[in-house]
Amino acid sequence: MPQVFNPAADWILKLTALGVLGGFVVGFVAWHASLAFQPAIGEPVAQNVPFSHKHHVGEEGLDCRYCHTSVEQSSFAGLPPTTTCMTCHSQLFRSAPLLAPVRNSLAEDRPLVWRRVSRLPDFVYFNHSIHVHKGVGCTTCHGPIERMPLTWRAKPLTMAWCLDCHRNPEGRLRPREAVFETDWQPPPDQQALGRELVRRYGIDTGRLTDCSVCHR
Repeated sequence: MPQVFNPAADWILKLTALGVLGGFVVGFVAWHASLAFQPAIGEPVAQNVPFSHKHHVGEEGLDCRYCHTSVEQSSFAGLPPTTTCMTCHSQLFRSAPLLAPVRNSLAEDRPLVWRRVSRLPDFVYFNHSIHVHKGVGCTTCHGPIERMPLTWRAKPLTMAWCLDCHRNPEGRLRPREAVFETDWQPPPDQQALGRELVRRYGIDTGRLTDCSVCHR
């Protein structure tokens, strides 16, 4: 019987298999290495400008959308340009040393650089606008943001944590008009409310745990 493959083909196959396996190993190690740079839950993240959600949101009552302008239309919530900060701070605390980076940013036409607080792996797709329009509140994922002098990561944001919500969205949903209310509390009949909101907002619970929902 004639030989179909020459002896070199066996080595090529083995090397290809090792290459694929090595790629998975390198990717896995790189992913875990990236998690090492993720702030611990409850650990405040130092920033060049010590922005306080406690002051701006909890005490002054600023709506999340004032700074995070694209949260209802985009996968990314958005970060405010310096001009947004200076809307108030051109009049308030104009000479405060803490705000020097903000003033310099405006004068030099250079954006402020913020350290990321919540990080997801590159292979995870997350869309803020979808969650907002389906009745998921900001504090569901970001915790008591209105009480944070410096922002910290409040939730694990792991696959298991996300799946727990996707398997039982009724337990977390709130009316759309309450999505940005940081003091909103679920009613005693949250499951009943959640079932009604699932129906009203057209949430296909049968697809929420499909791989393609988060991995595209």
